Amino acid sequence: MQRYDRQTRLKDFGPEKQALLQQGAVLVIGAGGLGTPVLQYLTAMGIGRIGIVEHDTVSITNLQRQVLYDTRDAGKSKLTVAVNKLKALNPEVRFDAWDTFILPHNALEIISQYDVVVDCSDNFGTRYLVNDACVMAGKPLVYGAIYQYEGQVSVFNFKGSATYRCLFPDAPGEGERLDCNELGVLGILPGIVGSYMTNEVVKIVCGIGLPLTNQLLTIHILQNDHQLFHFGPVPANLQIKALQASYNQGACEAPPTLQSLDVEELARWRQEGRKFQLLDVREPDEWAICHIEGAVHIPMHFVVPQLARLSANEPVAVLCHHGMRSQMVAQQLLKAGFREVYNVTGGFMPGRCW
Repeated sequence: MQRYDRQTRLKDFGPEKQALLQQGAVLVIGAGGLGTPVLQYLTAMGIGRIGIVEHDTVSITNLQRQVLYDTRDAGKSKLTVAVNKLKALNPEVRFDAWDTFILPHNALEIISQYDVVVDCSDNFGTRYLVNDACVMAGKPLVYGAIYQYEGQVSVFNFKGSATYRCLFPDAPGEGERLDCNELGVLGILPGIVGSYMTNEVVKIVCGIGLPLTNQLLTIHILQNDHQLFHFGPVPANLQIKALQASYNQGACEAPPTLQSLDVEELARWRQEGRKFQLLDVREPDEWAICHIEGAVHIPMHFVVPQLARLSANEPVAVLCHHGMRSQMVAQQLLKAGFREVYNVTGGFMPGRCW
C-alpha cells in the first residue's frame, strides 16, 4: 500500500476506499486527448482493471496534447504503446486491450464487462452508441468533450439519472457539424477535462462525494469560467431496448486518406508482429512465382466483389508488383469505408520474396 500512501491518508478515504478502487473495473473508450490523462491517473491511483478500446496509431500531431506518447511512438499502435507505458507506471493494474473501434456489433459485449464506462471519443455517433449500450447494460457513463478552449463533463445513467440523450436529444445535422480539420485545441485542455472525468470515476467507484449526475459542468480555460447546468431524466431515454444498426460514427472525424508504406517498413511491421491485413492484388501467375506467407490474395479486378474477405476495422496494406495497381485498389477500399489503408510503394523488390 506504500504506492497509495498519500491518498490513503485522506480523511474519509483511507484503505477502505483504496480497496474499492483495486476491486473496480473501468472501460476507457479512446486513448487520445481525453483518454490519455484518464488512463494515466486511473492507473496511478490503483484501479484494479482497465479496459482500453483504441484502434488508431500515434501521429506527430497528437503529441501536443496526448502526453502519454512521445516522438519515437509516431506511427505505432496507440493501444500497444499505452498499455506498455501504463504497465510500467503501475504493474499492479490489469489491462484489457481492445484493438477495435466500438461499434454496434461489439459495444454490448465489451461494455457489459466493466463497472464504469468513460467515453473519451471524439464524434457524435460513438457518443450516442456508447450511451445507448450503457443504458441497456445498466452501466454508469462518464462523459467529457473538448472544443478549442472549452470543455464539458457529466455523468450519465447512474442510479436512474439522466442519459446523454436527455441532455442532447439529437445529433447535429449535416449542415451544423463542425469541420474537425479546421478545429484546434489548446494542448492543456484535454488534461484538465480528463482529470475532471477521472475524478468522477473515482467518486462513483468509491462511493464518495457528489457525482455530476443531472448536471453538465462547462469549463472555459481562458476566462477561468466554470458553470453548472442542471437537467433531468427523460423516462423514454431510460428504456432503450436495442441498438441502432448504424450511428454515423464518422460525423466528427477527419475523412480517411490513403497512406504510403515502403517495403522496408512493411518488413519491420511483420518482424514486430504488428496486427494488419496484407492484401496482394497481383495476378495468379505472379502469386505462384513469389508471394508473402499470410497475405490475402485477391487479383485486382476481383477485390470489390470479395470485400467480405477483409475487415474494414483493421489496417490494410495493399501490395502489387510496382505499386500502381495497389494504389488503385487502396483507393477503392477507402471509398468502401475502410478507415486505415496503406499502399505499399515499390511493390515486390527484385530478388526479394519474404
